Amino acid sequence: MAKKQEFKIEKPRVKSGLPSIELSEVFNDEDEYASGEVIDQYIESQSADKVRFDQVIFTQVSFENVNFHNIELTDVIFDKCNLSNADFSDAIIHRVEVNKSKLTGANLSGSTLRNVRFSDCVANYSAFGFSDFKQVQFSDTSLIQTDLNESTFKNVVFKNCPIDGGNFAETSLNGIDLSSCTFDSLVVSLDKLTGCTVTPEQAVGLSKILGLIVKDD
Repeated sequence: MAKKQEFKIEKPRVKSGLPSIELSEVFNDEDEYASGEVIDQYIESQSADKVRFDQVIFTQVSFENVNFHNIELTDVIFDKCNLSNADFSDAIIHRVEVNKSKLTGANLSGSTLRNVRFSDCVANYSAFGFSDFKQVQFSDTSLIQTDLNESTFKNVVFKNCPIDGGNFAETSLNGIDLSSCTFDSLVVSLDKLTGCTVTPEQAVGLSKILGLIVKDD
């Protein structure tokens, strides 16, 4: 059996001892924030285009219902944050970690993700459709009813993730290992399943999804 190719996800290049920074009460298009830590702040229901964050750590920050279309996140860490229903569509996300955070209903469709890690998060009903993933890991992250349709995957890992009801339509799963994930049903494209790794039990479930009748002995 061929050995699985290993790949490395670059960590955010964030210096220790960053000063605390206060975010604006009202965001404007193309606002920029760099080299700081944001702690226990609320920026809910804000709206701005092309906001940029560079070398920023967010700890217990709420972005609920914000609309930051075309946001750019470089060398950023989210820790215990709430991004529920946040609109980060068409984002550029590079060297970013999202830890123990809530992304229920978040919209990241059309985004470019490079060297990104989601760990111990809840991202049910989130949207990643039409996105470009490279060097991305979802670990212990709930992705129930998540939309990943028509996306491009290269070096993407799903580890111990509930993905029931996930939409992978028109997304190639070649090289993707779903064997540690849990699901009863998925939306997939038959011609995009080649090279996907699943357990025997998952294979039976997928055959039923694709309309096959599995006959027990």
